[in-house]
Amino acid sequence: MAKNLVIVESPAKAKTIEKFLGKEYTVTSSFGHIADLPSKELGVDVDKGFAPKYVVDKEKKALVSKLQGLANKAETIWLASDEDREGEAISWHLAETLKLDQQKVKRIVFNSITKSAIQKAIENPRSINYDLVNAQQARRILDRLVGYELSPVLWKKIKPGLSAGRVQSVAVRLIVEREREIEEFAPESSFKVSAAFTTGQGSGFAAKLLDTFQSEAEAVAFLEAVKGADFQVESLDKKPAKKSPAAPFTTSTLQQEASRKLYFSVSRTMQVAQRLYEAGLITYMRTDSTNLSGEAIAAAKSAIIQQYGEEYHQVRQYKSKSKGAQEAHEAIRPTNMELQQPNLDRDQSRLYELIRTRTLASQMSDAKLERTNVKISNNKQGSRFSANGEVIVFDGFLKVYLEGKDEEDIEEQDGMLPAMQVGEALTAESITATQRFTRAPYRYTEASLVKKLEELGIGRPSTYAPTISTIQNRGYVEKGSVDGSDREYLQLTLEGDGIAKKTLTEKVGSDKGKLVPTDIGKIVNDFLVSHFATILDYNFTAKVEKDFDEIATGEEDWQQVLQEFYKDFHPNVIDVEENAERASGERVLGTDPKSGRQVAARLGRFGPMVQIGTAEEEEKPQFASLLPEQSIDTITFEEAMDLFKLPRKLGTYEGMEVEANVGRYGPYVRYGKKFVSLDEGESVFDVDFKRAAELIQAKEKADAPIATYEEKPVTKGKGRFGPYIKWDGIFINVPKKYDFDALSKEDIAELIEDKKKKEAEKRVREWPEEGIVLEKGRWGKLQLVKGRSRVPLAKTVDPETLTLEQAKELLASKTKSKKSK
Repeated sequence: MAKNLVIVESPAKAKTIEKFLGKEYTVTSSFGHIADLPSKELGVDVDKGFAPKYVVDKEKKALVSKLQGLANKAETIWLASDEDREGEAISWHLAETLKLDQQKVKRIVFNSITKSAIQKAIENPRSINYDLVNAQQARRILDRLVGYELSPVLWKKIKPGLSAGRVQSVAVRLIVEREREIEEFAPESSFKVSAAFTTGQGSGFAAKLLDTFQSEAEAVAFLEAVKGADFQVESLDKKPAKKSPAAPFTTSTLQQEASRKLYFSVSRTMQVAQRLYEAGLITYMRTDSTNLSGEAIAAAKSAIIQQYGEEYHQVRQYKSKSKGAQEAHEAIRPTNMELQQPNLDRDQSRLYELIRTRTLASQMSDAKLERTNVKISNNKQGSRFSANGEVIVFDGFLKVYLEGKDEEDIEEQDGMLPAMQVGEALTAESITATQRFTRAPYRYTEASLVKKLEELGIGRPSTYAPTISTIQNRGYVEKGSVDGSDREYLQLTLEGDGIAKKTLTEKVGSDKGKLVPTDIGKIVNDFLVSHFATILDYNFTAKVEKDFDEIATGEEDWQQVLQEFYKDFHPNVIDVEENAERASGERVLGTDPKSGRQVAARLGRFGPMVQIGTAEEEEKPQFASLLPEQSIDTITFEEAMDLFKLPRKLGTYEGMEVEANVGRYGPYVRYGKKFVSLDEGESVFDVDFKRAAELIQAKEKADAPIATYEEKPVTKGKGRFGPYIKWDGIFINVPKKYDFDALSKEDIAELIEDKKKKEAEKRVREWPEEGIVLEKGRWGKLQLVKGRSRVPLAKTVDPETLTLEQAKELLASKTKSKKSK
């Protein structure tokens, strides 16, 4: 047995570290925390100094026994979890739960998984840092108190199954407030003038009038005034300028840039970065720091000089804004600056290249520019046109990297200008006045939300991804899917002596991929802001983060921080629970002309709806669910009354009644027990029987068997993941190498046999008599499958010793869990 036991929190991390240590070391994983607060109770004794009750989950008990056995046999136990508060707490839980002999325990930390970093860590062990542990405990307990006390209030006052959280609720507030700004925004129009000029040498360029006009009449008056005018260069100003590179990545800037350039969600960025870190390719990916070590700066210098030359290198040290516990880390960078294209999957490769080029650019020379400004006057009117040009004299860091921008930060880029001289005559080929509208604030993207949270000091690098995932999973926020709507604008063009007028259209209000609050998100937010203003206050949330930082540095007592918070919070919860009115977001729309009863939009048990009548009336109210694109805040009376016309009876098709309605996945046509979705843009209120019959016939044609194999029908279709064939209840994707529109019998046989072979390879064990299979699922994770039920197998369960009874129990527990929900 090895003398040394190294415990990390991740199996992938353990696998990489094993390569660097000799036979005297056994490296194993704790699979994250081995102990935590219980899931079905508060688990905090408020009256005894907020003492937490840590428990070992039943799925981890076998793992704890295994770790206990390994620890008992080892001479030295090295606790090597991550170098942050969460990692420190994992090491502490290991020491406490396994009852490790303090004489045998050594805590080691490293911010990259490389041989030199691991060896350096082993040469410089330390003890567990209880200040970091207490900071993690304080965060965990405070968030547990908020969640466990606020959520039941939401269940009682709004709707069962809701949740609240210290950071998630503030994130939702930001998104809701931005939405309200957009809803209340009234665009104002003005006319901006541009001109196409030509120099005496025939070179063309564009310029803008420095003045804007508030009305069409003013714009026309200006164009009339400059008819036949002579234009000339009044001034020509050239200035040297420079651009400096951005700092190396922190967690939040990596999340923002990966969103802008790679279109990754925040959670996807963190998952991919985690894999790069565990493979030893980048430094630790949860950090507030922009610092680079001397070793990294030297490596960057060598790589830059070797690849681009001495003139492209410039040593730079960046100062971090944050002074939290994660300041000790480096920025996120490659562990080997010379490694350009490691053998990785597509996502990892793209993120690695982003990190590599950003790190290199941070140690490169400024880009040198020459900026030119030209002012153009005329002999008939006092207004001046202006044009800006930019020439890159030396590209510097731009050779490898240019930082991306959010939509609201994008400005028109300066172009190139031809050679000109002061006093030179210019010809105006055309002058155009274009109507422009002031823009509403932009909805948040995941990247811009992270940026805003960081600006406000809310949350920390490790919280952004789970926060943004949680508010979407809870249904408070969703990704927008609307491309925008058309808006008309005017364009007036002076060419020669005539003014032409055109009406053009532009797309506005796109929310595709942006974060849009749902009705339930708005109602929950308004209720919390109204009754728990302190918890939802941006300054308060940022102060709590500062308190955690001070606990981490030993400047604050964690129990005192919790006491200060709880003494006002708890009485407020009790008061709201007992005295606050229920919230439904009700909005009265009008009166039903037939019955004279009130028509209102509100939140109901099953989501947003409209209602005719009230609960107080003797006659029961009528209800209708809102369409997916409709909102309680914006639905009109007419739209509400249309909803009571659903489902619409369209006719009879081959003896089956046909109706149009709206369901969970949008508008559809139903005939018998079959459903056909309407095409994008089609309205459930406009579809007629003729169109319904077309959709039904197209579906029947698509569903008709194209062949048989082993006496079972084969059908084909197109789904979420592309074209497929279906055989014996199995969906089989059809790769591009096949002609999907003309699949031969040989193609079908090949696709089915390949699928059968892959399915067989996935199966680890099976109990045919019970119809239960243990197979490898996505990413190689083991799962139990019976019919449509799928239950992931915990990593702590040994698949070799899994019994049929245990398999049945796991599947049954999943079914029970679903029913209870």
